[in-house]
Amino acid sequence: MEPEVNGNGGNGGDRPQSLNTAAARNLATTTKSEPQMQGISSRWLLRLLPWVEASGGAYRVNRRLAYTVGDGRVTFTNVGAEVRVIPQELQELALLRGFDDEEVLSALADRFVQQEYQPGDVIIERDTPADRIFLIAHGKANKIGNGEYGSQTVLRVLADGDHFSSQAVVESDDFWTFTVKAVTPCTVLALTQDDFEAMVDRSDTLRAHVERFIADPQKAQNTSGEAEIELASGHEGEAVLPGTFVDYEGSPREYELSVAQTVLRVHTRVADLYNEPMDQTEQQLRLTIEALRERQENELVNNHDFGLLHNADFSQRIHTRGGPPTPDDFDELLALVWKEPSFFLAHPRAIAAFGRECNRLGVYPHSVDVNGHHFPSWRGVPIFPCNKIGISETRTSSILLMRTGESKQGVVGLRQTGLPDEYEPGLNVRFMGISEQAIMSYLVSAYYSAAVLVPDALGMLENVEIGREN
Repeated sequence: MEPEVNGNGGNGGDRPQSLNTAAARNLATTTKSEPQMQGISSRWLLRLLPWVEASGGAYRVNRRLAYTVGDGRVTFTNVGAEVRVIPQELQELALLRGFDDEEVLSALADRFVQQEYQPGDVIIERDTPADRIFLIAHGKANKIGNGEYGSQTVLRVLADGDHFSSQAVVESDDFWTFTVKAVTPCTVLALTQDDFEAMVDRSDTLRAHVERFIADPQKAQNTSGEAEIELASGHEGEAVLPGTFVDYEGSPREYELSVAQTVLRVHTRVADLYNEPMDQTEQQLRLTIEALRERQENELVNNHDFGLLHNADFSQRIHTRGGPPTPDDFDELLALVWKEPSFFLAHPRAIAAFGRECNRLGVYPHSVDVNGHHFPSWRGVPIFPCNKIGISETRTSSILLMRTGESKQGVVGLRQTGLPDEYEPGLNVRFMGISEQAIMSYLVSAYYSAAVLVPDALGMLENVEIGREN
């Protein structure tokens, strides 16, 4: 019987004329990829940090003795909308540094008056009497003065905890040489010269302290706030040379290694029967280590004890001038970490925001080659992406700039090598045995921390606007 032929010359019905691909795949060998994991990032911070051996699980940072009271910023308390300065925090003012009479400090704190300003309001105006101390409890303001060629320019951005000008109240007939204007809603505490002088008249200890300050406000300090080293130069003959010694901090900070751990479990049946073409235990371990390294980088950035975002000195933190990160903001950050800066670190969206500002201004940053990878740069300093630097609900982020390495007194990573059952430097995998359910267990541990050797090794641009969410 001849097969039925339709009018188009084909076979009748739906019978296939050849083996279809679905059936053929049953006899074919499938090419497989290794298990993929979207959470794996480039982790440039882990690659770029110089790693220092922390034997014994700790690393002590010894520094010269500094006279700086604390973080340079004043701290406040609030009950609802009412704000009060913490009395001991008044020692952050140069005028009151080292003055520890708690009763007098508390009385001074009570005399500060709270004031509120809206964006655009003038807090103080140039050439008006400088007759009070201002503490910025919350908000951001611009300190405005004359530039090099007479034009008005932003001299500094003032923000939470900043203060000005405590020295003005001890000088008669003094006038402001700059204007301060609110950029955001600002809560400010002010102490008048009359109130301060009244406290000086009432307290012998405060009067004596102020007199010493007026006599020599910079006594025994160098420009970095450290104990001065007495030297002589340019002398002739048999001049008497000064004697000196270099003093150290009495209680240096110690960084203890942190740990990220997990227990990897693999059933022996899986490990025995399903190891071709890929080793199941090896792939499980690879992805586990990737997750631990991601956690490690996140901790190096965000940990409240040693994370870089929390260990940037307050004097090394600045705000953007207008919201988005501009070339001027990056220059200001470079001025903070000017001694051999190594790299910027920013969220990819913050880098994109910087690129938009450069495009708007017609500025086109050069790219630099780092181990075969091309990255944008500013002033020759590469800008590396890091998705561990968070983005707030208001679409703001931070940008870090650091100098790295022990020899440069920079930022260093800390780890200990030579661990038992070490799998990678600072990471070990220890076999924990097989359970009665025939499940093998492995303890995977990564040990790490980070240290900022001197404050000016790390700078931070805060509250960077990255644009609206698409």
